[in-house]
Amino acid sequence: MNRDRGNRARRPAISAKERLAREEGTIIKDWGGRLPIALVYPNSYYIGMSNLGLHTLYSQLNSYRDIVCERVFWERENQERKIPPRSLESGRPLAAFKVVAFTISYEIDYFNIVSMLKTSGIPPLAADRDESQPLVIAGGPCVIANPMPLAPFFDGFGIGEAEKLLPGLLPAIIDNVGTKRTTLLKAVAGVPGMYVPLVPPATPVTRQRAENLDRFPVNSALLTGDTELGELYLIEVERGCPWHCRFCLVSTAFRPMRFRSVATLLNQAKEGLRYRQRMGLVGPAVSDYPHLEELLSGLRQMGAQFSLSSMRAGRLPERVLAEIAAGGARTIALAPEAGSERLRQIINKGISEDDITDTIVRLARHGIKQLKLYFMVGLPTETDEDIAEIVKLTRQCKRLLDRQAKGTRLSLNIAPFVPKASTPFQRLPMAPLITLKNRIARLKDSLAPAGIQMKCESPAWSHVQAALARGDINVARVLNTTKENSLAGWRRAVAECHLDTDFYAHQKWPESQKLPWAIIDTGS
Repeated sequence: MNRDRGNRARRPAISAKERLAREEGTIIKDWGGRLPIALVYPNSYYIGMSNLGLHTLYSQLNSYRDIVCERVFWERENQERKIPPRSLESGRPLAAFKVVAFTISYEIDYFNIVSMLKTSGIPPLAADRDESQPLVIAGGPCVIANPMPLAPFFDGFGIGEAEKLLPGLLPAIIDNVGTKRTTLLKAVAGVPGMYVPLVPPATPVTRQRAENLDRFPVNSALLTGDTELGELYLIEVERGCPWHCRFCLVSTAFRPMRFRSVATLLNQAKEGLRYRQRMGLVGPAVSDYPHLEELLSGLRQMGAQFSLSSMRAGRLPERVLAEIAAGGARTIALAPEAGSERLRQIINKGISEDDITDTIVRLARHGIKQLKLYFMVGLPTETDEDIAEIVKLTRQCKRLLDRQAKGTRLSLNIAPFVPKASTPFQRLPMAPLITLKNRIARLKDSLAPAGIQMKCESPAWSHVQAALARGDINVARVLNTTKENSLAGWRRAVAECHLDTDFYAHQKWPESQKLPWAIIDTGS
């Protein structure tokens, strides 16, 4: 329910049979006469099963009578032992499927994608595959923004939302899957929103989006306790973001802002109560939902508790805050992003210090027990004074909490700014690693004595993320060369390929420079 990726600590190995026995909603189909599709999440089951995109694709694909869709996850212990990944439902290897479809949310998972293909015996490069190999496709936020670092590995990319893409894509695959590979690829390339690297389009590929979200309910399709958000029944409330923060991919990849109706959401919650008492309301800023009070009141009237994935600091009506507290919300995440008013204006955050402190006080007054604040370091034009402002603002929030509600915990999540493709800051560099390390250290030294916990993302891994986020097909050579998912493995591959990663991560690109992802038209 926040921007954390989940606990990556090693967990005891669980067999596929045990996992399935602990699930509700699993779909098992006979393969006879059906197109088999492997739906792949390139990270662990624990992380992947909290991803609503995975649930949505699993449900949508299996709603077609002539398709059987099974899930495949990357598990560290299997990859380290070179054990080929197999589907959860039938235990078949990836190579047994006609279509291998990845849903990709994080750049760092690119390493896992390549290793999964290699250990499965599928040629990692699309140009090396023939008719005996599966069609390998991908979608997700990273792909919508910039598919180029992955382009040599995939036969096709879905640029946009599955609800809009699947009705055209699936018939094209079903009608041509037994033909020559060139014929199949041309058919896929002819589907609006599909980018096929081996069939270069004459014009940029236009992002596809669903117009009416009420036609496409998105909620938990499978329930299990073996995942980060296992106690929740997840429901997507909204899609897109109206605030257009200049660093943020969501407002670009999923614009325009769209909401589901209260009636649709309450119907989904009614179904969800068969499985869970708590509803997880998902969206970039659920507090922006225009009928939030009506929705929360309706949930409580049907006996549901709920959690909000995110809130925007601001002057929410008191009665809405009361509904949030009465609904059993225990943790609230706010994202000031920057400590100073000056820097928040530059990134277009659109909230003031008074908005932040007022929200903190009122949430504490209503009994919220844990508050998380998200900040970024290394934002464009950031100075040491801006870091001092993070310290000042955080300490002020802590004093207000201690005065208002003893026992309410305050924690910080700190992430280095990473320039993302297709955002207003796409041409700007990330800060030097030494600068990021020094500023994170300053925050820790200043806030730890006050009893404020901090979780910080690695600047070194953020550098890798930036190289992947703004990368082109030259970065794919490094991914194909990397032998292990580690900083040391990445650095060895970078040296072997003679790639200047500072060009992607730490250089400002002029307006005259053509962007690697110019092949994508994100629309307006």
